[in-house]
Amino acid sequence: METVELAFEEFGAPENSPLIILHGFFASSRNWRQVAQKLSARFHVYVPDMRNHGASPQHPVMDYPAMTADVLQFIDDRGLETASLLGHSMGGKVAMWFALVSPERVDKLIVADIAPVSYQHNFDNTVQALKALPLAEISNRKQAETLLALRIPELNYRQFLLQNLVLKDGKYCWRLDLDIFQRTAHHIAAFPDAGHLAPYTGKALFIAGGDSDFVKPKDINWLFPEAAFSTIADAGHWLHVQQPDDFNALVEDFLAPG
Repeated sequence: METVELAFEEFGAPENSPLIILHGFFASSRNWRQVAQKLSARFHVYVPDMRNHGASPQHPVMDYPAMTADVLQFIDDRGLETASLLGHSMGGKVAMWFALVSPERVDKLIVADIAPVSYQHNFDNTVQALKALPLAEISNRKQAETLLALRIPELNYRQFLLQNLVLKDGKYCWRLDLDIFQRTAHHIAAFPDAGHLAPYTGKALFIAGGDSDFVKPKDINWLFPEAAFSTIADAGHWLHVQQPDDFNALVEDFLAPG
């Protein structure tokens, strides 16, 4: 399987235990800087940009086996025998698939507000809204935000998406290939068939937002029978942003030796 060399940010001392944070769809390493900086006091934290995201290369294939192969190559390139994985949303599915196909390379697994299931979520509206933005007519980010509000009313989600809007040679453009996102979004909403794989019996923690309905224990137990579950109150799908102190405390406690 063809892999891409992932761009990444790095935090903490190399002698500390390695932790790799995997971001979600339309996100990048920059979305996890605050969490990574906090965790870097105790861990050597890597935050890669997944393929087609951030500063990483673009590739027409974007599914969980391919992204998992990228992460395995990333780990091998760093000379790591094992690492703990923390994944959110899309990144959580990458982390789960990695743990299922390469369990011997995982120290501990943390999955944030996602389950190993195929969701009905449809990204068509999001991709179409971004494609419809008249980039040639935009002179500042506030103007882009106002125009995008016509298709995406939720302010926080709009601002999150607009992190992918960059100024290049005096003109605004997307750093994402929206055609690739449109063609592959169904893979992101889905999860590969894991019926032929043995359950992951290592240490795993699933963290759900109390206001989110993405995670149900019945969807987890058959593949991750030893998993622990925690819920963060007053948090939805973006639990690490909405309740960062509670989120970091759960992560640090779970990753602590012992």
